[in-house]
Amino acid sequence: MRAELKLAIDAARQAGALTLEYYGGNYHIDYKERRDPVTSADLAADAHLKEQLLGAYPDCSWLSEETADSTQRLTQDRLWIVDPIDGTREFIAGIPEYAVSVALVEAGEPVVGVIYNPATDQLFAALKGGGTFLNGRRVFCSEVRSLAQATLIVSRSETKRGEIEPLRPHLKDVKPVGSVAYKLAAVAASQGGDFNVSVQPKSEWDVCAGDLLVREAGGQMLDLEGQVRRYNQPDPRIEGGLVAGNPHLVHAMLELLASLR
Repeated sequence: MRAELKLAIDAARQAGALTLEYYGGNYHIDYKERRDPVTSADLAADAHLKEQLLGAYPDCSWLSEETADSTQRLTQDRLWIVDPIDGTREFIAGIPEYAVSVALVEAGEPVVGVIYNPATDQLFAALKGGGTFLNGRRVFCSEVRSLAQATLIVSRSETKRGEIEPLRPHLKDVKPVGSVAYKLAAVAASQGGDFNVSVQPKSEWDVCAGDLLVREAGGQMLDLEGQVRRYNQPDPRIEGGLVAGNPHLVHAMLELLASLR
């Protein structure tokens, strides 16, 4: 599996370098359903990742935010799950909190995960059973156990809509950060916060690589029912919320969220 990890790292770095050629305004913007933006940088990075990853492993299937989905993936055990630019709104705004996200899934479980923020040159990588690394250095989830002492990393949009306000009195601090994938990577490396909560639906390409990073850093990512995600589902959309971090914070937050419903 180390060959697949090396390939994912190389492909993510190359795709990230490609996005930097567009960073700052040299791109075209279109809009998908729910008014989600997609730029020519997203599409160029997606094409590069597909060429590199499937070129090396044509036996794998493919799921990406920027590629039309195919049910053929459901018949195969090995699947690349990719988001060429997670945090497109941050990319457009020139905020250095977007990421290239690449995961390899086997039988529903992530076994390789890479998240690369090209604007800050942070590369997070994990191999199932091999730990999580940030730019080659082993990293771990925060050891903070109490919500009252914890900093929560959350979505900017969820914060603006007031969806996180009921949680604030129970926390030390709340820090809005762009890109779901980048938030999960930050949690895995204890960078700027202790754990993450999302209350809106996400997609498998948003969270798959980050899920493995958190697991291999000693944490977990659970839905609001306390369940671990199995990937390559017929519908890649993940309804409800997710909590990621060390087990103490995750379970304390799940209890809090249940009490607030």
